[in-house]
Amino acid sequence: MHIVLLCGGSGKRLWPLSNELRSKLFIDILPSPAGGRESMISRVCRQLDSSSLTDSTLIISHQDQANITARHTQGKIPVIGEPYKRGTFTAAALATLYLQSFRMAKDDDVICIAPADVFAGEDFFSNFQLLPDILKHSQADIALIGTRPTHASDQYGYILPGGEERNAYAPITHFIEKPEATIAETLLQRGALWNCGVYAFTVAFMMSHIEQMGLPVNYEQLLALYEQLPERSFDKHVAEKAQRAAVLPYTGVWQDIGSWDTLCAQLDTHVIGHGGISGSSSDSYIINELPYPIQVIGVPGIIAAASPDGILIANKNNANEIKAQLGNLPLKPMYGEATWGSYRVIESSLEDENRTVTTLNITVLPGKHIGLNWHRSGCRAWTVLAGSGQVLVNGKVMQVSMGNQFAITKESLFSILAETRMVILEVRIGVTEDKENILFEEEDWNVILKSAGSFNA
Repeated sequence: MHIVLLCGGSGKRLWPLSNELRSKLFIDILPSPAGGRESMISRVCRQLDSSSLTDSTLIISHQDQANITARHTQGKIPVIGEPYKRGTFTAAALATLYLQSFRMAKDDDVICIAPADVFAGEDFFSNFQLLPDILKHSQADIALIGTRPTHASDQYGYILPGGEERNAYAPITHFIEKPEATIAETLLQRGALWNCGVYAFTVAFMMSHIEQMGLPVNYEQLLALYEQLPERSFDKHVAEKAQRAAVLPYTGVWQDIGSWDTLCAQLDTHVIGHGGISGSSSDSYIINELPYPIQVIGVPGIIAAASPDGILIANKNNANEIKAQLGNLPLKPMYGEATWGSYRVIESSLEDENRTVTTLNITVLPGKHIGLNWHRSGCRAWTVLAGSGQVLVNGKVMQVSMGNQFAITKESLFSILAETRMVILEVRIGVTEDKENILFEEEDWNVILKSAGSFNA
């Protein structure tokens, strides 16, 4: 069986901790059994490990989030980057063709797709191993996992089983997507389940749908067409149209952590970061990533969240309105993570129509390096605030430590290796929308050095 985790989302429901690059998957906020805190995707990886499923898993994410995904999964799971977000069906199609091309998947191999932000009990992923047998014995085209509802919610999709459960599964008679509360109440009385978004099917089944959509059956050809494709939902275009479907009920903990209210319910403290709560402030929470303290006095039931991207003060029950408040605004992330470390934008100003001045704090983790980059325009000045390492600029390698300064000018090739944890202050002067052009990323620093020589030549 091949497991495919689908990463998506705009990063607005848990703003300001989430943004376009760091969605809710990558926020280190959930209590970890080992102590400290872990992200949703780290939690999922830990659970996959405990079910011995890590080696059978790959992740589909937008290419802008490939680095942060690799960091939070510690490089244990291959990450396939989508050039554009085109919905869960297209992501599943890309994964299927990848498995055929690079994992030699056969027609009767089973693929199981699941949302990467699933929040469930420690035994949840062990149920995945039952799905291939359910497909075989039920003769179904697709097998799902559903969970027993705790209330009549209008925020979830429902699955209506038909007949008696056999061998732990039941046939599906209807799919109902986010019904009104009164209909949801009726569905509960009829034994309906919440849809967990987990689907198992064979490679042949998915290939038939790819062909029906008129899509290429070659991985590289599908990638080349990605920009032109419409957004398609796996639920709508595949699951709801399946003639034969079966569901495996799951009785453990399962929840959609998609709002501040549901997230706070999973926390083990009311204050994370600098700040304090006092007075009649029951059920209030502070989550503060800034170095400045937040004090909440005499205000019950609120969330006070702060990060380099902004500050949110809201009643927990209404905090989900932030997504509508932000709308389609093109919010530029002020904080980001990569396999090599992280960065925080301290200040960014537009000096004239074409020139910006941006100040960043960059952290490079010990033994990590920023890939070989081509600085196309403008210039940047780096000051090493802490740590030591090596800096490569236009083929020249320099040993640097705290207090050293150097400049990277237009048309320069550069990279940096941190021997110890390095903190760098960067002042970047460049044209608007000046983006990084990563020429080469490699785990081995010596390969980076060798490649830099060939690029310079």
